[in-house]
This record gives sequence, C-alpha cells and structure tokens, in this order.
Amino acid sequence: MHSYRQFTGRKGEDIAVNFLQKKGFRILERNWRFRHCEIDIVASNSTILHFVEVKTRSGLRFGYPEESISLLKMKHLKIAAAAYQYRHPQWKHIQFNALSVILQGETILEIRFFEDIYR
Repeated sequence: MHSYRQFTGRKGEDIAVNFLQKKGFRILERNWRFRHCEIDIVASNSTILHFVEVKTRSGLRFGYPEESISLLKMKHLKIAAAAYQYRHPQWKHIQFNALSVILQGETILEIRFFEDIYR
C-alpha cells in the first residue's frame, strides 16, 4: 500500500524526468541507491553528470518544496554521488541540482530547477 506522500513524490519524479528530458538531459538512473542513501535522478547533459534531488508538494502550506532539503540529505546525496562516480569513472564533471514541483491535485502549478546547488 502506498501513502499519499509516496504517490505525490512518485508523480513529482515523473514530472521531473519529463522536464529534464525536454531540456535535453538523458536520464541514466531513477532512485539509485547506495547503502542508506538515494539519488532521485541521475542524468547527463553533454559531459556533465547531474545528480538531481526532487521535492514535490501539493500546495505551499509548508513552504516551497526545495526548502525541505536538509544538510543531512545533502550529505547523503554527496555520499551516494561519490559511490556512483566511483562505479562510473568516465564521468569527470558532476553537478548537484534540485528540482521542485508544486501540484494542486493533478495540475502542475510550478516547476523550479536549481542547478549547481552544492560543491
């Protein structure tokens, strides 16, 4: 049984994949895991490997989705990215991005894409 939060998150990731593909990104992985860390989307664009954290909310009652990315989450993202890059050494240039999706029911209210958020 999936919760409403899981459904919303999955829908947001589907929207994010579509958004990135329209921007010319090639999706390499979804929900890639390393130990207890997960990368929502691994994508490439030219010679850069992108690690994308996707946050989705239905409405703004609790603020913008990207505001919920904690320092711990970023630390886990960096650990997973290092493991991914170790397994795929052909990628020399990496970038961390965040993509936030705001929904109202089935309607996409806003998509916000933040590039190079962590060095």
